[in-house]
This record gives sequence, C-alpha cells and structure tokens, in this order.
Amino acid sequence: MLNEKEIMQTIQMIDQQHLDVRTITMGISLLSCARSDPREACTAIYDKITRYAEHLVSTGEAIEREFGIPIVNKRISVTPIALVAAASQTDNYTPFAVALDKAAKTTGVNFIGGFSALVQKGMTEADRKLIASIPEALSTTDIVCSSVNVGSTKAGIDMDAVALMGRTIKDLAQRTADQGGFGCAKLVVFANAVEDNPFMAGAFHGVGEPEKVINVGVSGPGVVHHALKDVKGQPFDVVAETIKKTAFRITRMGQLVAQEASRRLDTPFGIVDLSLAPTPAIGDSVARILEEMGLEVCGTHGTTAALALLNDAVKKGGVMASSHVGGLSGAFIPVSEDEGMIAAAASGALHLDKLEAMTCVCSVGLDMIAVPGDTSAETISAIIADEAAIGMVNSKTTAVRIIPGPGTKVGDTVEFGGLLGSAPVMPVHPFGSEKFVQRGGRIPAPMQSLKN
Repeated sequence: MLNEKEIMQTIQMIDQQHLDVRTITMGISLLSCARSDPREACTAIYDKITRYAEHLVSTGEAIEREFGIPIVNKRISVTPIALVAAASQTDNYTPFAVALDKAAKTTGVNFIGGFSALVQKGMTEADRKLIASIPEALSTTDIVCSSVNVGSTKAGIDMDAVALMGRTIKDLAQRTADQGGFGCAKLVVFANAVEDNPFMAGAFHGVGEPEKVINVGVSGPGVVHHALKDVKGQPFDVVAETIKKTAFRITRMGQLVAQEASRRLDTPFGIVDLSLAPTPAIGDSVARILEEMGLEVCGTHGTTAALALLNDAVKKGGVMASSHVGGLSGAFIPVSEDEGMIAAAASGALHLDKLEAMTCVCSVGLDMIAVPGDTSAETISAIIADEAAIGMVNSKTTAVRIIPGPGTKVGDTVEFGGLLGSAPVMPVHPFGSEKFVQRGGRIPAPMQSLKN
C-alpha cells in the first residue's frame, strides 16, 4: 500500500523530473495472415491489426487521464514480416509495409514495428526479399519501423547479412536525403534481438509470444538524476542503492499501467521494460546521470564504469517491482535523443570508439548516431560487425542505428525533431574495412554458445 509520502514523491517525479511511461506496445501475431496471394495477405494483416488494436490508443489515453501518468507513445509490434510474407508469391515486400502503415494510422498509434527478418545463421529467400525491400518500404511509409537480427551468441554472425545491411542503410539514406536520411532512424540492426521489446525502432512480436500481448516501457532518467543530487560525494555503494530504490519506484508505476491496460484491452500482460530511455528535453538525460556521479563530461575516462553501475542498479531495482521484467531493460545511450549525449558529442568528448566501449555494459548499442554522408557501406558494415561481436561474446543484445546523412560532414548537425532530437555528425576511422567485409561467410559462435 502506498503511503502519502510515496504518492507525493510520484507526483513530483511526474511533474518536475520527466517521469513517464514511454510506451504501451501491443504485440500482435500475424502468422495467421500468411497467404499465397500478397494482396489477400495484406488485407488480412490490415484487418487483424485494426481489429486487435482498435481501442489501444483510447485505452492508453483513458489511463493517462484517470491515473495522471503521462503515456508518451502507443505502439504496435508484429510478427517479423519475412516470416508472414514467405508464403506470398511476390518479390517485393513493400506492399506489406504499406499495409502496416495504413493499419497503424487507422488505429492512431505512433509507430508500428516488425518489418523484420531474423538472419543470424543465414538468409531464406523471404529474408533476402524483405531486406531488399527495406529502402523502398521505409522511404514510402511514415511510421513503419524495421529491424534485422544478424547475429547471436548461439549462431555467430552472418557476415553476408552484415555486408548487405551496410548497403541497405546507404540506399535508405539516399532515398530519404531530403529528410537528412531520416529513414535510417527507423531501421535497427541487432545481435541477440529479444522477442518482447516494446521500444522502437527494434520492436517485433516474436514467434514464442502469444496471439497478442501488452508490453510496457517505462522511463525516468530525470528521476534518477534528481535522486543522485541528494547523495553528492557519497561512496558508490550509496549511489548504487539510491539508483536501485529509484528504479523500483519507476517500475512499480509501469507495472500498474501494464496491468490496467491488459485488463481493459482483454490482452495478456507480457513484460515491463525498465529501461532508462532519454529524450532531448533538459533534465531527461542518461549522460547527465553519469556526470552527476563525478564525471566532468560524458565520454571522459570513467564513463564506462559509471554506466556499468547505472545499468546494473537499474536492473536490480526494477526486477523486484514487476512480476515480469523483459525487453531490453537497462540504460539507453541514443546520441540524438539525449541532451547530454548531444552536448558531449558536439564538444568532442564523446566519439564512436568510446560509445562502442560503453555498449559493452549498457542496454543496447550504437544508437541514433549520425556519420558523414560519404561514409562507405563497408565501413557501416564493419561498425555493425563490431557491435554484433560485442553482443555475441557477452551474451547481450546489441544494436546499431546509424544515419549517414547525405551531404553532411563532421561538425554538421542532422535535425530529426520530436523524441528523435538532433545528431551531431561524428567522425569515423579513415582507414578502410572493405576486404574484411567482403569475405562474407559466418563468424562462428563463441564457446559460451555450447551451454546445453
């Protein structure tokens, strides 16, 4: 039972410290929509999504009003389309993305994820068709998000897929050049992708999931930052304990919203993702949390250690607050979506190599990073390969969401607006990786894959 003091603390966190439920995401299985005729399949997809998610947005808005808890986004994730479209006799999967876009707009959600393929051990013909369709699909739709899983601890890394994704990202950037390469912000390349992630752009509804499910993502970097101000100069044991207690309170709110949405929508409750997801707003930054621990600026020596403490404490505190914790759960470090990260990158304190080191201990990976427009497809593929290797060896989810802004150079800024913020264009290594990427084949799984 909450006491008066805890209620007042929660109100303060919402009003002054940017506490919110970042998303209610409904996962929907589309396996029943597979048809040999692609037009029939697209019709079935539209009908099923609009039927299942008809009341998703209105329910989220009602919970917002009744509980006074901001719910920033309402989203949908679906079965990886490469699996659904495989039965259809067509080489172009763009119409499936169009059907997703139309259905999502009909329901009123902010984004829909699942134009996806899982190719960690190799590509089927359907996977190849989906990846080939990504540039057209994401450049001709508005709120469809795509992801491709190219590696895992069990399977290794599919380097043919990695090479293909570098070329795909370059193509997509060119097709959305008038928007600064914005299409690439809707595409994530994963290793060890999870099936119940509620956050975009990487959300999809895994084949091990039920027919439909409600997953909730909470967020509160500003709350953690504020809490640490009260323990300034205290030992790291105190810092960790403070973060744990704060994460517990944040996650309890997410559990409440998830259970209420599940009940009202007559849909099973899946998980609460307790990730700290920042925004470009002042006071809602993961970077500022790290700096509050004593770093002059995020990116300096000690940043990786500070992030490791934060990520671990968030998990330890949040896992006790929810009956089912899942998704990605930790601390996100998307450069363009974090006011402190933007400032650190613009100052030169934060660069790609340091970000890569930080991804060893954070929730996901190299996220929302802008690089010069003339960055080669092979360099992008090599960046993906490095990040996938970190995920594979450390048995964790890693990802790359990178934007080679057409016509941009180091020092420029790419503006995306809204929650996606703005990204300083960061330098990449001038030395080539072409021969490495062109080898193809599969990097074998590490020894820890043999755990059975």
